[in-house]
Amino acid sequence: MRTLFAAVAVGGLAVAVGWGLLTLGFVAKETRDDFVYWTTICWLLFAVALVLLRRVPARAVTALVLIGAAVVGGASLLSPPNTSTDPARYAWDGIVQADGVSPYEYTPEAGELRDLRPEWIFPPAAEFTRDDGTIGLRCGQETRQIHRGYDTETGDVVCTAINRPDVPTIYPPTAELYFWAVRAVVGPDAEFAPLQVLGLVMVLATTAALLVALRRRGLDPRWAALWGWCPLVYSEGVTNSHVDLLGGVLVLAASLLVSTRRRWRGGIALGAAIATKLIPVIAAPALLRRQPHKVIVGAVLTFAVLYVPYVVSTGLAVLGYLPGYLTEEGYEDGSRFALVSAWVPDAWATPVVALVVGVTGLLVWLKTDPDDPWLGQLVMIGVTLVAVSPRYPWYALLLVPFVAMTGRWEWLAIPVALLVRQFEPGLALQRSSLATAVLVILLVSLWRARPGFADRLLDGLADDALRVRRLLPGRGSRRRGLTSTDDRLTRTAHDARSGS
Repeated sequence: MRTLFAAVAVGGLAVAVGWGLLTLGFVAKETRDDFVYWTTICWLLFAVALVLLRRVPARAVTALVLIGAAVVGGASLLSPPNTSTDPARYAWDGIVQADGVSPYEYTPEAGELRDLRPEWIFPPAAEFTRDDGTIGLRCGQETRQIHRGYDTETGDVVCTAINRPDVPTIYPPTAELYFWAVRAVVGPDAEFAPLQVLGLVMVLATTAALLVALRRRGLDPRWAALWGWCPLVYSEGVTNSHVDLLGGVLVLAASLLVSTRRRWRGGIALGAAIATKLIPVIAAPALLRRQPHKVIVGAVLTFAVLYVPYVVSTGLAVLGYLPGYLTEEGYEDGSRFALVSAWVPDAWATPVVALVVGVTGLLVWLKTDPDDPWLGQLVMIGVTLVAVSPRYPWYALLLVPFVAMTGRWEWLAIPVALLVRQFEPGLALQRSSLATAVLVILLVSLWRARPGFADRLLDGLADDALRVRRLLPGRGSRRRGLTSTDDRLTRTAHDARSGS
């Protein structure tokens, strides 16, 4: 019955996800409140499912977590992207590369690429009659957001699902190779589904990897549901197909490799992650305590090799719109740092944020054991997200795998705060939501640190191990064949209680 209740809860989450995708369409001002209600319901069902999962017998946890992830993931495929137009840029970058053109060379409205424009990304402009009786053209907005541009050769109106159609791409080479690989297989006419399906494959594979990693380390496999059932993962990683999912998966892979002392391979994975969206560079400090040269050299060489073909073809234009994006988002003058700018003038915000992130990185480097980097990664990424306070919640896809590896569910308050910022952009609300997230993390961390918490946690893990022992069939040597993980849990709990 306990397993059934948890299954019903995660099934309810899948139903809620599917219903919202089929009925709400693309987010707009008039539907923003509906999106807030829907998102709140999904997160509440997620929380209920996690609470019920705690009482599920150990033998059923792996199957339930994986099946739940697959069901919620399937529901997240029921509509095109609903909160972001970024996947249209991903598709376009892949289409032009498949035709042998560098994505950094031309803007989407460039006349040179006119013949490559598929109608599902570049819908025709609609005619309308002006007050003076003349005919004009406009870009409509029906089920998704459509932007207006102008052909660089003819000056004609260009309607497109791509945001900022007058600038080149911003994405680094790992992301661009990913976009190219997708379009090289499916062609230009396949719409958003290929990226969504690949996003679901990555989510399910990562859920399985987390289950294996947690069991091998003697940790609670239920924590994998913090990733595998998380609404943010499905909304931003599958439905909206954000490439940040790939970056987060690669950072997790780098951390798993370094934690098993495969540092060269970990460096390669880290370099590929940084070449996906640059921000994964903040994952480096937790991996550099021992033999850092292997990780650093592996990452730098991988990053450089991935950039070589694009630099050869496009030169310094490989920077794309990155400098302009940073200025547009307010990171140059400090106005984008919502929480920090509440306490210091905008002109001081950038150096203060740099100091906070730098000090955090130094402490993480000094204190984190690379064989057990999970809490260090969680703190480094979480503090950076709070300090930088990005406008978009999908940046938190980098954080969620480490919430799962540590079981520190309270850190999910950060992606929730960023979701608040996405739907309600007022600065005061942004600051209060981020401050609330920090307060939640501090209060729960203090609760965890209170006397006796470690013993109670270890007792609970030992009880789980004993339940597994009772469920194993046979007697004698078969009963003594309990997994090393469960033996370790039992011994650790006993040592903690005895004060050793």
